[in-house]
Amino acid sequence: MSSGTRRDEPGGYEVRVGQHLDARWGEWFGDLTMTREPDGTTTLRGPVADQAALHGILIKIRDLGMVLLAVRTIDD
Repeated sequence: MSSGTRRDEPGGYEVRVGQHLDARWGEWFGDLTMTREPDGTTTLRGPVADQAALHGILIKIRDLGMVLLAVRTIDD
């Protein structure tokens, strides 16, 4: 996170999980774009309203039993 970004402000995130997510889960992740990568992982990218929303996404990943590989901020 850059020094100019506050935790309660919207920002872009990229979340990578260790398996392909079925396309039916795309709607569950709202505005995030879901990309199945050739290496068998799935990347979710897009705007996240705040830290509470990010934690909600991470809880969904946990509830699906997915392995979380990475979370990073990106430019919107």
